[in-house]
Amino acid sequence: MPELDELLTSGREAFVRRDWAAANSNLAAARANSHLATGDLDALASSAWWLGNVPESLAVSEELYRHLAGEGDHTGAAMTAIELSLRWSTRGDLAVASGWLNRARRMLAGREHDPEYGYLLYMEASMSLDFEPDQGTAALAARGVEALSHGFDDPALRCFARVLSGIVLVRDGRTEAGFNEFDEAMLPVLAGQVPPEWAGDIYCTVVHLCHALGDFARMRAWTRALEQWAAGISTTFVYAHVTRVHELQLLSTEGKWEAVLAEIGPLSDKLATAHGWMAGAGFYELGEIRRLRGDAAGARDAYARSRGTGVEPQPGEALLRYAAGERHEALEQLRIALAETSPLERVRLLLPATELALASGQQNRAAAYCSELEQTAVRFASPGLRAWAHHAKALVLLSAGRARDALTAVEAAARIYREQRARYGTARLHELAASCRMQLGEAEAATADRATALAIYRQLGAVPDVRRLDAEAPGGLTAREAEVLALVCGGTSNRQIAQSLVISEKTVGRHLANIFMKIGVTSRTAAAGWARAHGLA
Repeated sequence: MPELDELLTSGREAFVRRDWAAANSNLAAARANSHLATGDLDALASSAWWLGNVPESLAVSEELYRHLAGEGDHTGAAMTAIELSLRWSTRGDLAVASGWLNRARRMLAGREHDPEYGYLLYMEASMSLDFEPDQGTAALAARGVEALSHGFDDPALRCFARVLSGIVLVRDGRTEAGFNEFDEAMLPVLAGQVPPEWAGDIYCTVVHLCHALGDFARMRAWTRALEQWAAGISTTFVYAHVTRVHELQLLSTEGKWEAVLAEIGPLSDKLATAHGWMAGAGFYELGEIRRLRGDAAGARDAYARSRGTGVEPQPGEALLRYAAGERHEALEQLRIALAETSPLERVRLLLPATELALASGQQNRAAAYCSELEQTAVRFASPGLRAWAHHAKALVLLSAGRARDALTAVEAAARIYREQRARYGTARLHELAASCRMQLGEAEAATADRATALAIYRQLGAVPDVRRLDAEAPGGLTAREAEVLALVCGGTSNRQIAQSLVISEKTVGRHLANIFMKIGVTSRTAAAGWARAHGLA
């Protein structure tokens, strides 16, 4: 059949030059008229993957697996099963991915010295890192893959060994050594010696690790590398879209929220059936911007979509509940999330947990969260983690009345936030600095810091923060705290204040503690004098 031969030839040539649309079209047409050879089925599955037609890619790959297994080609069938595991795990369905790995392991029984076994070890170790806090399995796999790479002179296996070793080192707190391993791992990728799907997964793994460490400078460098690599593979699907989500995460950190809002929702929708956890990261970022801009309903919707992809929307969802007045529920939600994550993943929850614990009057719990964050920052030696730790320390010190020490911590965090281009975080630190300076009696400097924070909040469109600062009385007091202080000036007791404002005496006591801390006094008499001096009596 000349027409069939022409379709196959055109499809194969298109696949070699990475014209995925032409390859997929021609090979699919040939398949409709005849059974394809195993190599053509593999090319059809891959071209569908790069075009974003994930259901077709999976279906054709499964057909290829059955064909190879039926012919008794156990090695080929195992490798197809491993590739299916990679695609299913990328999609976010780890249960199905694990099932395909089990099939591959059965196919490779007795073939532990074949190069395909190295791919199996790498995939199993990569998946284990999502569930096991102990790095032992991955470290053992790295040594096994390394040995196989020497036996077969396989650059891809050498790359896998370096990646696993890098992950183990970073998670063990040896961050620089880990990234040195990643740098070496990328040499065969850049030389085109690693299959594209595996190379893309490696890029994503490293960029995600940078994000978890809060190391945005390093994340920018790796995202640029991913963008350059993806441009030569596919502009229509997975890694082009994944790259853009990472770029939008960085833009969000820099405060370019309008640009992020315009793209990240539709982009995450496109990724939802193909790259589940990356879609979840996009939906979470969307929820965060909506929350900070005061769109509670929109934030809840985005967080729900994030959870639907398997990505837990914390700490954003807990902070949203806190803003709605559900203080106990918010702190409990964070406590549960902290209990269910690894040491590195839980680090991003510790600063919000410190804040919520302090706001709930749980100083000891806040101090414990802060201490863990400080220890984790030292362990991983990441600038982002150090900034979060300084920020949390400042909050704890200020709550203890140590404003001068708190201001030192604020300034240390601010330097890193500026280097990291963390716009919203910088605004929050200016606000915190204002509270420190007010407690130190530096009213003019406090006013300047508060004005800077308010200006940034306005630029960002952070409506709840703008409203909160606009409503605050002198000294950073909230409207309710100013009301309580005014009643104190009249000699009113805590019980009478509670009856007047229809709140509990315990709440009155908490308000007074906050007032004393903010204005730097230790008695009701001194507070009343401060209030009269600032026109609040």
